[in-house]
Amino acid sequence: MTEKDVRELLADQRIFPDLPADLPSDAELVIDSMALVWLLHQAKARFGVDADPEDSDLDEFTSIARITSYLNSVRT
Repeated sequence: MTEKDVRELLADQRIFPDLPADLPSDAELVIDSMALVWLLHQAKARFGVDADPEDSDLDEFTSIARITSYLNSVRT
């Protein structure tokens, strides 16, 4: 997965509908547990990333760069 892919997932109405296109990859993000579940659902549906929300640490979801790294590390 690329950072562009993660940006598209994050821009979903249920997560960050107003995500700025120029947001730096290392900018701090705050994702709640419901947004995390939806993000992981979309990542699985679109990219085959099978990450269990119960096994996912919210600390891994604090920036686009960290989310990309995490999702690539658990990608099947």
